Amino acid sequence: MSAAAPARVAVVAYAAEVHPGGTPAAEPALVHCAVTAVLDQAGIDRADVGFTCSGSFDYLAGAPFSFVGALDSLGAWPPISESHVEMDAAWALYEAWLHLLSAEQGDSGSTGSGGIALAYGFGKPTQGSLPDILARTLDPYYLAPLGVDADDLAALQARAAIDAGVCAEDAAGAVGGAPPADGAAAVLLATEPAASRIARARGVRPAWITGLEHRIDVHSPAARDLSRCASAAQAAAAAGVDKGPVHVAELHARHPHEEALLRAALGLGPNTEVNPSGGPMAADPVMATGLVRIGEAARRVADGTADRAAAHAAQGPCLQHNLVAVLEAAPEGGPR
Repeated sequence: MSAAAPARVAVVAYAAEVHPGGTPAAEPALVHCAVTAVLDQAGIDRADVGFTCSGSFDYLAGAPFSFVGALDSLGAWPPISESHVEMDAAWALYEAWLHLLSAEQGDSGSTGSGGIALAYGFGKPTQGSLPDILARTLDPYYLAPLGVDADDLAALQARAAIDAGVCAEDAAGAVGGAPPADGAAAVLLATEPAASRIARARGVRPAWITGLEHRIDVHSPAARDLSRCASAAQAAAAAGVDKGPVHVAELHARHPHEEALLRAALGLGPNTEVNPSGGPMAADPVMATGLVRIGEAARRVADGTADRAAAHAAQGPCLQHNLVAVLEAAPEGGPR
């Protein structure tokens, strides 16, 4: 008796609603636009989605449980199977991916998903001073009393990268270059046969997730070598980035020196096109930026621009927490 084929999950649709200069629209409205667009792309109804996971950050809204209001815009009645992460929505996609794999493999702890899952994220960072807001996540005993913010720490890392010869001197002057943007993004995941059916109806290829992993460094930047990004390298190795050529890479780099560090961590060569979408330096819809990287990489695989792509998401000071995904048009075997 032959063994069952390993479960496979693909990105089958992606949409984003991004406003670099900010927008008066409320978060639920942004979510509604992105989610409606991704469902329309796939040609499915909300009821066809078996599992939903969101990513956001209450500090941006200045209110607790702000994700509940955004969830209302999806039409969550009758009740749906739903979860939330207080992280960039790339980690919401990670949870949705695990949920689909568990459901396909008959995990008794899974509630079932019908083979389709939705991940979305949103934020309105233009409502306040983003560096000051992000500083609220720093260690309250050792870092916060110093009065540093996210850009101060990024400048320290830029200096370390310059001193180590990882990037050029002029990178230090570009710290804080990513313009915060209000926005939301949504990605639709599916297993077979839904993935092939949706992609065929759209006239595109499924972007199969053949590797997806995340790793985290210690919280304090003083306890790390800031001239390298160990957790990104570990996540890339676990995801299998080095198992084949990478035609396109979308990196969650908010500063030029971060792109240099991430290129080295992922082992990207000169033939890899990095951030063809413009990346976060074009627009940074905080809490959706990492999910946008996955969506943009998947879009390149789906339209035939690339056969194999890598996507990266980051969270925390000085690239503390890193997630890496590998997307392919024709994968061999199951996920790593």
